[in-house]
Amino acid sequence: MFYYLSGTVAHLEPYLAVVDCGGVGYACRTTGHTISKLSMGKAAKLYTHLYVREDIFELYGFASEGELGCFRMLIGVSGVGPKAALAILSSNSPEGLAMAIVSGNEKALTSAPGIGKKIAQRIILELKDKLAKGQLATTGGETFSGAITIIPENKASEAAAALAVLGYSQSETAAALKGIDLDSLTLEEIVKQALKKMIKG
Repeated sequence: MFYYLSGTVAHLEPYLAVVDCGGVGYACRTTGHTISKLSMGKAAKLYTHLYVREDIFELYGFASEGELGCFRMLIGVSGVGPKAALAILSSNSPEGLAMAIVSGNEKALTSAPGIGKKIAQRIILELKDKLAKGQLATTGGETFSGAITIIPENKASEAAAALAVLGYSQSETAAALKGIDLDSLTLEEIVKQALKKMIKG
C-alpha cells in the first residue's frame, strides 16, 4: 500500500518516528538505527511496511530497504512479531543480522532485549533453511531464486549467503564478490566491500 514516506520529521521517541507528509503526520514504528539517522524538522524518507492483523493496523518505517527487507523476513518466522523484529534490528545492522544467520551466531540475536535462546535458534534455523532452498523474499517482495549451499568453512559461500539474506540476487552477488581478496579479509570485511561495490554500481 505504501512503498515509502517522504516528508519532514515531526516527532521522535524510542521506536517511533512521525513524518509529516503534506500536513499529515504518519506514525512509523521503527528501530534505534533508523531513529539515529533522523533529526527533528529535517527531511526524511522511510521505506514502509503496513502490518495488519485483526484489530492491529500499524505502519513501520526504515531508513534503508535492507533494514525493511530484514524486518519482513524476521516477522515471517513463526513466533517473531514486529516488536521482537524491531528489537533485533536495533541491536544488529542488516549486514550483522545476515552474518549471524549464516554463521549460526545466537549471541548476536539474544543481545536484543526480550530475545531468548529459543527464538534466536528458530530464527537461524528457519531463515538458513529458506536460504538454502532459495526461498527468501527480497526487499522488492520477489523470491530469491537459486539455492545457495551454506558451507561454514568457505568464506565466499558465507558472504554470498549473507548478501542473499539482504535481498541480492545470485548474479549481483557473484559480480560484487569478484576481485575481493576472499582469503585475507574477514567475512564482515568481505560483505562490507561487496555492499560498497553494489551501492556504487
